[in-house]
Amino acid sequence: MGNLLRVLNDRGSVPKVDFFVDFETAEPTPEEGEVHRKVATVLDRAPDILADLHGYKGAGEHIREAISNSKSEKHQDVAWKAVCPSVILLKKFYEFALELETALCDLLTVLCSPDMPAIQHLEKQQAITKQFAEILHFTLSFDDLKMTSPAIQNDFSYYRRTLNRRRMEDTSAAVAELSDGVDLPDDVANRMSLFYANPTPMLNTLSGAAEKLLQENPSLTLDNMTNCFSAMASVCRVISDNPQYTSRFQSEETQLFCLRVMVGVIILYDHVHPVGAFAVKAAIDMKSSIKLIKEHPKTAESLLNALRYSTKHFNEDSTPKATKELLS
Repeated sequence: MGNLLRVLNDRGSVPKVDFFVDFETAEPTPEEGEVHRKVATVLDRAPDILADLHGYKGAGEHIREAISNSKSEKHQDVAWKAVCPSVILLKKFYEFALELETALCDLLTVLCSPDMPAIQHLEKQQAITKQFAEILHFTLSFDDLKMTSPAIQNDFSYYRRTLNRRRMEDTSAAVAELSDGVDLPDDVANRMSLFYANPTPMLNTLSGAAEKLLQENPSLTLDNMTNCFSAMASVCRVISDNPQYTSRFQSEETQLFCLRVMVGVIILYDHVHPVGAFAVKAAIDMKSSIKLIKEHPKTAESLLNALRYSTKHFNEDSTPKATKELLS
C-alpha cells in the first residue's frame, strides 16, 4: 500500500504498471473485511482439497478385476465398495468448485466495480487481490493434478454404469447397496460427468462463472472485467520480473506463484474477451509473458501448455505467427 503508481499505455492498451502487491501477507482493510471473510471460509479448505486430489488412488485395480470377471458377483461387489469412497471424494471436489465459483464472483464484483479504475482496485484492495490470486493458483494446481489422474473419469464412469445396472435389477438388496455412503441424484451426477469430462474443469468452471457474472450483474461491463484481468496479468508479470520486488518475497515459491496467477488470469481474459488475449491489440503483453515463463524451467512446460490448450483463441488466425512460434 502507498506504493508509487505509474500507469502508461505505451503498447496499445496494455497497462504498464509499477507497484508491488503483497501476495504473501496483505491484510484486509475495513472496506474489504466482509467479502474477505466470506471468501476466506472457502479458500481455507483449498490446501486439503489439493492434498486429497494429490493422494487420489482410485479403484482401477478392482474395476479391472470386475470387468475381467463380469459373471462374478464377488468381484462386482468388491469393485463397487472400492469405487464408492472415490465417488464421495469426487463429489467433494465438485461441490468445492461450486463454492469457489461463488467466491470468485464475490471478488470480481468488487475488483471490477466501476467506482475506480481496475489498476487502483488492485493497489488499494490488496487483500482481496491476494485472494483472487490464490483462487487462480489453486485452479491451475487442481487442473494440473486432474490431468495426470485418469482414474478419476474411469472411476466415475464405472460408478454410473454399475449404479444403472443395479437399479435395473430392482431387488431390495441392490437398492440397499446403492446408498453405501454415496448420495448422488441423477442431475448432480450429470453435472459431475460434464465437470470431469473437461480437461481443465476448475478453469472451465471459473471462466463460465465470470461470463455469467457479466450477464447477470448490470453494474459490471466487459471493459470493467477485462481491464481487471489485464491489469492483474501486468502486475504479476512486473513483480515476477523485477528484482527489487522479488527480493521482498519471503518465500522463493512466491515468484512461481505469480507466474501461475499470471497465466490463470490471461486464460480468464481470453475466455471472456471476444477477440481473446492473443490478438495484436489485446491488453495483454503476451510475448513478454511467454518469455518470462520460459525463464523458469521448473514450471514452464505446464504453464505453456495451459496457454496452448486451455485458452479459446490461441489457434485462431488473429494470433500472430510470432506468438504461435514462441509457444510451439
